[in-house]
Amino acid sequence: MGKKSIDWVTLIPVLLLLCIGIIMVLSASSPTVVSGQNKDIYRLFKKQLGWGGVGLVLMMIFTNYHYRKLKKYVVAAAVVSLFSLVLVFGFEPRNGAQSWIIISGNQFQPSELVKICLVLILAQMMSSKGRKMASVEEGLIPALLMIGTVCALVLMEPDLGTTMVIAITSFIMLFAGGASIKHLSFLALVGIGAAAAAVAIAPYRMNRIFAFIDPFQDPGGIGFQITQSLYAIGSGGFMGVGLGGSMQKYYWVPEQHTDFIFSILSEELGFIGATFVIFLFILFAARGYRVAKNIKDDFGSLLACGLTSMILVEAIINIAVVTSSMPVTGITLPFISYGGSSLIFKMTAVGILLNISKYVDDDETFAVGKEVSGT
Repeated sequence: MGKKSIDWVTLIPVLLLLCIGIIMVLSASSPTVVSGQNKDIYRLFKKQLGWGGVGLVLMMIFTNYHYRKLKKYVVAAAVVSLFSLVLVFGFEPRNGAQSWIIISGNQFQPSELVKICLVLILAQMMSSKGRKMASVEEGLIPALLMIGTVCALVLMEPDLGTTMVIAITSFIMLFAGGASIKHLSFLALVGIGAAAAAVAIAPYRMNRIFAFIDPFQDPGGIGFQITQSLYAIGSGGFMGVGLGGSMQKYYWVPEQHTDFIFSILSEELGFIGATFVIFLFILFAARGYRVAKNIKDDFGSLLACGLTSMILVEAIINIAVVTSSMPVTGITLPFISYGGSSLIFKMTAVGILLNISKYVDDDETFAVGKEVSGT
């Protein structure tokens, strides 16, 4: 299986999303920065630009690091995942959650790294078992033990949104890895029941459900965030109000540069801009799943499937929340929302995916650059 050059059909959408994200962070974050003690309106923009640079470096490193060599880090990935998820409970909560490791004032969200680690672990586990994945005892239970442990620790932070991303991504990988439809159907019912229970025992989560059902019933209370988001999207119309012209970002839409940046993007760039961003995610996902389908190696196929699904699931959930198509979950928009941990590790995931695409034995795969031989 010869090594080819970078697959630009996978890369270009990511680079475009990264550029759009950096620009939107500059626009959406300016009111937040000005209202704080630091009046530099470029502060968050410069941080996002720096994180984007780090992400690009890591993406290039992993693009040129053979994905099969990642197998030797599976045990380390498991240890790091569990240790970091436990370590967060030693730090003070922020915004009601213990999701961060804080060192010298710098925040690191380990769950972003854990998502990649879990995809790697499951890819190795399922590819090594092959047809045994159809068995509960030999295939499904070992995978579920790792998935369940990670989900339980993340849910304890508490972070239901990230738990959902991990669970759905893992479910897709189990399906791709050969788990029985009957077993997966049972797991889906259990997962829905567990999610319902997690919502029922937390009043703030129940409020999010009520806000989702009818946000305009209490537009100044529990429905404030979603109603303001809808006002922003509606104000954008077809062409948008123009880059930097959003009014909703001025203390109306909460988390306007993180979780709800898509509403500001829709206001400023309109239906055309929002549709273009969605198209880029669809293009990236289609290409990622094409790589997963065409790679002849089971490990590479499952790894590509998991990484693509992780990014796609987050994008779907974020856009669904912002458009009031599902309750608020606190998931950011990949490549676009402000945040270092998310951006750096998403770019890392893209680098791994690009490396896998180099080894796809498919004459129809589009690539640019100098062809090289060997593995």
